[in-house]
Amino acid sequence: MGDSLLVVHGGGPTAVLNASLYGAVVKAKAYPQIKHIYGARNGTGGFLREDLIELGQIPEKELELLLQTPGSAIGTSRDALEQEEYDKMVEILLKRGIGYVLFNGGNGTMDACGRLYKTCQEKGLDIRVMGIPKTMDNDIAITDHSPGFGSAARYIAQSVREVCADVRGLPIHVVVVEASGRNAGWITAASALAGDAGGDGPDLIYLPERPFDEEQYIEDVKKLLEKKKGIVVVASEGLTNQEGKPIVEPIFRTERATYFGDVSTHLAKLVIERLGYKARGEKPGLLGRASILLQSPIDREEAKLAGELACQAVLEGESGKMVAFRRISENPYRMEPFLVAIDEVMMHEATMPDIFINERGNGVTEAFKDWCRPLLGEELPGMLSLN
Repeated sequence: MGDSLLVVHGGGPTAVLNASLYGAVVKAKAYPQIKHIYGARNGTGGFLREDLIELGQIPEKELELLLQTPGSAIGTSRDALEQEEYDKMVEILLKRGIGYVLFNGGNGTMDACGRLYKTCQEKGLDIRVMGIPKTMDNDIAITDHSPGFGSAARYIAQSVREVCADVRGLPIHVVVVEASGRNAGWITAASALAGDAGGDGPDLIYLPERPFDEEQYIEDVKKLLEKKKGIVVVASEGLTNQEGKPIVEPIFRTERATYFGDVSTHLAKLVIERLGYKARGEKPGLLGRASILLQSPIDREEAKLAGELACQAVLEGESGKMVAFRRISENPYRMEPFLVAIDEVMMHEATMPDIFINERGNGVTEAFKDWCRPLLGEELPGMLSLN
């Protein structure tokens, strides 16, 4: 079989995607039988163009910068692939002597990982393929959580904590913060941890797992305005109505990706129009996945570990699987990694379970907070209000 290894990034970057790349490259360098360590430039597109970056010769000091670099150092993509592309990938792997392939990404990338694995199997080739989970949305199935989520959760918790302090200091409006997440509300829900350690948390949280009811939303806000003058709402970008349609018409759609309309502005406008109260929308957007300052140390270490273990697995004979995490305990937090068959995770989406969502559907439960809290890393900075 081939004596080189290839790493391919797919989908949206995270604050720790490069930590997984670091783990994989460092581990691969420890195996003398590996002749080349390649990175596909800009994902599967670069793979298909044979545009490969040599990673094995990068000095350790430079490699360490990956641990504090957001985005994708080798580039990523969201290319639509058909069987002919997978056949071409196999041709390239044989031509370049690549016997090991690591796909690092989310649901779509795990689908690509599985399809390349099956193509190699059908052709009777000993090319080993392994998945490294990555998604800020935390929607990959089977694994307890995915690298990328902990940092996104820390970002939204800290950012909402700061917005809540601002609103408490000048309580004159309703502020709606829009959080990322298509069909899964994990990031939106993590905003509840803004209320830890003396901080103020959001008053209302709306998740895509529950149909959004405009009348209930207005009623929720109205009741709160009877008690306080400043309110913070966190809402998912993927909110849909009772018919399953987005509450704001998407700006653009592709086969899998949706560029959502401005949900925060829409919800703020509803408050202004229906209640005659000042309101504004805020949308962190890409900032939520690109912040190194708010990168979760646990997230970074687990991302690095996932890269290491995926590399080790393929080099020691495994294929057609993904690295996953199993939670042993929450307090103290203990996790163990394991390998899961790629068939079990390909395009299966993990959404928030009912036990994590409150009965009215406008907040989260303590069970969710207990589950999520360890993934943020150290406690958020303390705050003080004298008002």
